[in-house]
Amino acid sequence: MQSSSLDFNQTFDSKVQKLVILFVFEKMAIPLTEETVLDICTSDNKWLGYMECKQYLNELIDTNLLYNVHKSALIGITQDGVSCLGMFYTHIPSSLREEIALYVGENRMRFKKKQSYFCDYFKNADGTYTVIMRINTESSTLMELKLIVTSRQHAKYLDKVWVEKASTIYTSIHENLFE
Repeated sequence: MQSSSLDFNQTFDSKVQKLVILFVFEKMAIPLTEETVLDICTSDNKWLGYMECKQYLNELIDTNLLYNVHKSALIGITQDGVSCLGMFYTHIPSSLREEIALYVGENRMRFKKKQSYFCDYFKNADGTYTVIMRINTESSTLMELKLIVTSRQHAKYLDKVWVEKASTIYTSIHENLFE
């Protein structure tokens, strides 16, 4: 979904843009990676500029309105962040709040899966590829699987299907190990 034609990051001051970030966290109701927040606020929608979003994320962490989740790359909203948003959310125009709520409603599960089921690959010196597939919880890695495949095509395929097959694979491995 693309945002409306209004370019929000050109319209609102930094306080409102920080409130937008807090509102996204509050509506998503799960910790997010910096990359995910940047995608949501700058690429998928034009609510903030990329550099401003990075800066405001850091400032919100520095002021304890957001926090880094222990032993992960995730960021969550603190109780102070929720309280601040509760006091000032009306500074975010209602049309933008509605747009954010609609976007989150349509995309929350996709982002949750993307963060829970991580996959990446890299080329090895011998020309093969190592594919790392991981299932993450909010605070730890539940399972990590590394496979060596013979081609980039195979690595890309695994990267593509991991999100859809991760839970089935985990269940199968768990059941087979604990028969």
